[in-house]
Amino acid sequence: MLFIPMSQRFIPLVLTATLLSACSSTAPIKPADLPRGDYAYTQRYLTWLIEKEMDDNDVTGLSIALVDDQRVVWSSGFGYSDAEKRVPATPQTPYRMGSIAKIMTASAAMQMAEHGQIDIDQPLSRYLPEFAIKSRFDSNGAVTPRNIMTHHSGLPSNYLKGMTDNNPKPISTLVADTRDEYAAYPPNFIFAYSNLGMTLLGAAIEQTSGQDYSSYMKQSLFEPLGMRNTYFASQPALNGYNAGKLSRPLPLRDLPSGGLVSNVDDLARFMKMVFAGGRAGDRQILEPETLREMLRPQNASVPLDLNFRMGLGWMLSGFDVRNGGVVAGHGGSLLDFHSLMLTLPEHRLGVIVASNSASSIGAVNKIAAEALKVMLEAKSGIAPPAESPRDALPPTRLSPQMIDAYTGYFDTVVGLVKVSNRSGDLNAEVMGHTFELPPQGDGWLGIKYKLMGLIPVSVSALDELRLTQGRVAGRDVLVGKIGNETTIFGEKLQKAATQQWLTDYVGKYELITRSDGPVPGNISLRNEDGMFIGECTFAEMPNFVLRVGINPISENEAVISGLGSGRGETIRMIRDQSERRLVFSGFELRRVN
Repeated sequence: MLFIPMSQRFIPLVLTATLLSACSSTAPIKPADLPRGDYAYTQRYLTWLIEKEMDDNDVTGLSIALVDDQRVVWSSGFGYSDAEKRVPATPQTPYRMGSIAKIMTASAAMQMAEHGQIDIDQPLSRYLPEFAIKSRFDSNGAVTPRNIMTHHSGLPSNYLKGMTDNNPKPISTLVADTRDEYAAYPPNFIFAYSNLGMTLLGAAIEQTSGQDYSSYMKQSLFEPLGMRNTYFASQPALNGYNAGKLSRPLPLRDLPSGGLVSNVDDLARFMKMVFAGGRAGDRQILEPETLREMLRPQNASVPLDLNFRMGLGWMLSGFDVRNGGVVAGHGGSLLDFHSLMLTLPEHRLGVIVASNSASSIGAVNKIAAEALKVMLEAKSGIAPPAESPRDALPPTRLSPQMIDAYTGYFDTVVGLVKVSNRSGDLNAEVMGHTFELPPQGDGWLGIKYKLMGLIPVSVSALDELRLTQGRVAGRDVLVGKIGNETTIFGEKLQKAATQQWLTDYVGKYELITRSDGPVPGNISLRNEDGMFIGECTFAEMPNFVLRVGINPISENEAVISGLGSGRGETIRMIRDQSERRLVFSGFELRRVN
């Protein structure tokens, strides 16, 4: 996803924690004997689920397609693609598919690898000779197309300057723009989602092919697949909605990482090619061994990834279909558009869901995951295992050692979290909400949302999430667990020694770099409980406050604390007589008080 970099399940779970909606109707009754290959019940059930989720989450328009090997067994649209003109959504309705673009970019890079034009294990600089980035790490590892496609390049998550300007510059300009930036990590250190990396890979495709990126993708991939309504665009003329109201579309420079426009029928054609071993009609788009490599876990030897798995462009973790094998896919988010493409490669089953509404991310994820489950049963008779009720654990109290270990600040996938001890209970504050962290008696903590900041309530979206602390690769980490999947949820931050020079930078800031696109507001650097914290808001997300820890490393530089996407990135400090300035990701800010 473009702005949702970690596991595709963990963040929606937390962000939707306060949406306590009730079931609006009863699901259709499943036949006792479900005929193999009959998707009639699947269609009835998903129609009910989609209508319920759209109603519960104020979704304006949504489209879906189900693929069984070489057949689209059902596709449909719900709601409106244009609510003002009452134009209904259909399977041909175009949507901004966001980061599903990354699978397309990876596929094009692998095509080039097949033709000997790119070696994915050679340095990116071989194909982008002007590319370079600074590094503080001793590792001799290079940024390569392979570690870009697995999000292990160590590159920053984004280069923000110009990323959402109304008239974006060509992606090739990023090569020069990033020469003064620092790598966030050494290559192959940790999964750290990078839009910048995938966009630079697109620039390498552009330079190697001698064509602009969009034209090359159309010629090499979309036209051979018959994807006639799929293209890349910075600001397509599509309607997006927020709370049912038409919203301003977000411009985007980084086409290879998030600029895909398509419909569910076209993406079904791509999916059928994957299930056919790379073949579409009489054309071999990708070789079978290439697809096997793209769907092979690439990061099993990375300790900080725990059991989170990533292929080449394809995410292999984040969703679980019991007894269905690996779930491979990718999601995409661009504020008012959310999409998800999921497959069960072993069973040649897949689903694409796309929506034009800001509030639809949880609905899109749930619909797609449920679709795979009911499709698997319809095709193979493999029913989801009955969920046994979780044993009620006896009330327990946290030991003083556990309270001490968890009290403090954690950088997490949902931003900076402050955990405090309140009369022997742990409470976590994040994005203006309070959560209780009750002990589970098995070394893990649960999560309960505190209504009005006072009353702990169970939220189904959070009930399956567990947290614990551990030490991995020398880092004190917070581990998140859903089902059998574990991932780094965050890292405990340590107070830095008092740095007077950094204290001089505490205050509010204004952006002095010119930009005609969306920019953060209410920017400040705080000293809170001895922790240096950066904070900002976004007009496009009025209920969201981004808070990150700041770790000074010299009198001229600091890095964003934590692990994963957006962390480890460098902030430069500039002292000019009485003025204090910060430079981050191409943007320059000036302290105003």
